[in-house]
Amino acid sequence: MSLKKKLAMSIATGALAVSMIGGGTYAYFNDVEVNQSTFAAGTLDINIEGNDADNAIINVDNLKPGDYMIRTFKINNTGSLDVSKVLLTSNYTVSDYHNDNKATDDFGEHIKVKFLVNADKRSPVLWETTLKNLSEADAVERDIIGTILGGEPSGLKAGTSDELIVMFEFVDAGDQNVFQGDSLKLNWTFDAKQTSGTLR
Repeated sequence: MSLKKKLAMSIATGALAVSMIGGGTYAYFNDVEVNQSTFAAGTLDINIEGNDADNAIINVDNLKPGDYMIRTFKINNTGSLDVSKVLLTSNYTVSDYHNDNKATDDFGEHIKVKFLVNADKRSPVLWETTLKNLSEADAVERDIIGTILGGEPSGLKAGTSDELIVMFEFVDAGDQNVFQGDSLKLNWTFDAKQTSGTLR
């Protein structure tokens, strides 16, 4: 082998060695691990358990002035989150049998409602009003699971319930012949609110 070839071979071998050394500079040990986390939202879910037909809080007919009805119902927290308060919105429609008192008398003004007791919170009369006043804007939101007189803490924990007793009265207010045959359809909407956010 000629000197020229030997020299070229030496240069090529040296270049290869240098490139291998340079490549080795970037070699390293490696370990990869994937950690998976999850975020899952809880559920806010209540239901109302009445004692009358169709699970209604009250169904009554053949009323006369002076009649009163006492009913018990439960608010069940069937969700996974605690409830801080439950707001009640009330509205109703009247079917006027005689069609002659719509402009002057409102059947709902003659039905008094008393929230007598929250048995779990040991509270007495929470409030009393007429269905008409309860359904007006200034009386639309009432927390009906508030605590009074040292009962269980305010709110409704997941998986628990509150039992409430309510009385309705067809107030005897003199001549009420205009209400004969009338009927009233009452809708109560219960709106559960979550508790405040906490450090988790």
